[in-house]
Amino acid sequence: MMEFLTNVFAQAQQWLFEAVVQPLMFALGLASLLEDGYDATGWLLVGLLQIAVLLAVIGPLQRWRPVEPVQDRAAIRVDIAYTLLHRLGLFRVGLFFLAQPLFDAWFGMLRVHGLSTFHLDEVWPGVTDQPLLSLLLYLLAFDFLEYWIHRAQHQWNWWWQLHALHHSQRQMTMWSDNRNHLLDSLLHDCIVVVVAQLIGIAPGQFVAVVAIMQLSENFQHANLRLWFGRVGERLWVSPRFHRRHHSIGIGHEVVDPDGRRRLGSRNFGVLLPWWDMLFRTADFTLRYDPTGIRDQVEPDAAGRVRDYGRGFWAQQWLGLKRLLGRG
Repeated sequence: MMEFLTNVFAQAQQWLFEAVVQPLMFALGLASLLEDGYDATGWLLVGLLQIAVLLAVIGPLQRWRPVEPVQDRAAIRVDIAYTLLHRLGLFRVGLFFLAQPLFDAWFGMLRVHGLSTFHLDEVWPGVTDQPLLSLLLYLLAFDFLEYWIHRAQHQWNWWWQLHALHHSQRQMTMWSDNRNHLLDSLLHDCIVVVVAQLIGIAPGQFVAVVAIMQLSENFQHANLRLWFGRVGERLWVSPRFHRRHHSIGIGHEVVDPDGRRRLGSRNFGVLLPWWDMLFRTADFTLRYDPTGIRDQVEPDAAGRVRDYGRGFWAQQWLGLKRLLGRG
C-alpha cells in the first residue's frame, strides 16, 4: 500500500513539474535550479492536497459542530493568507535561499572532518525494510522534537514575544495553525531541518512526516467541539485538548502557589499527548474556553490592552517591536 501511494504521488509530482513548474522556471531563467524546482514541486503538491482536505473534510466538520459562531471573518482571512504562504511553498522558497546554503556548507564541513550523520531507522535491525514502521519511528522522533520546541516557544521570553502572535487569534479555526511570525517559523523550520539531516530521514519520508503533522495541527485548531473520550484523549491530540492550550490564562501562563504568574502553558503536544503526560504538562479538563492572551482582554494599570495587529504586516511589525522590547 505504501509503495502504491508513493508511486501515485511521484507520478503526480512529475506531471505537475513538467506541465507547470518547469516551463515557468525556464521562462524566469532558473534552468540551473531545475533539480531544486522538482523538490519544491513535491511540497507544492503536498500543500494543494492539504488544502483540499481542509476544504472537503475539516471545513464541513467545523460547520457541523462549532465551538462558537464565526464573528471575525477578517481575522480568519488573514489566517488563510498565512496558510497559503506556508503550504504552497512560498515560505520554503525563502528558507531555501536564506538558510539552505548555510546548512549545506555546515554538513559538508562535518563530512570533510569525518563526522557523518546516522539513520535513526538503522538503529533497530529490520526497520529499514518496513517503510511503514520506519515512517512511524520518524513520526515519533519529530513529535518529541516538536514538543520541546513548543515548550521553548512558551518559556523563553524572547521567543514568546514572537510566538504570541499565534496565540492572539480570538477566533480559532482550521486555518489558524500557520498564523505565526515569520521569524518564529524560520527558527522552527531551521531546527527541524537540522535535526532531519542529523537523524538521516529520507526526503520522501520527511515530506510525509511534515504533511501528517501539519494536517493534524489543522484539525486540532479547528472550531470544532470534539473530544476523543477518556481513552482516545490520551492517544492522539484532539481539538478539545489543543484548544485548552490556546485558552486565555491557560495557554500562555502558569500561576505559582503564591499567585504570581509566569510564562508557561499546558498541552504542548503536536500529535501525541504522551509527552505532556510524561512531563506533567497535560490538562484533560473537558472545557471549551475563549481563546487568546490575557493582555488582549484585561487592561493593565494604565487601562490599556495590548494590540497584536489586525493585518499580516501589522502583526509582523508588532512582533518585531515586542521582540525588541518596544511593543
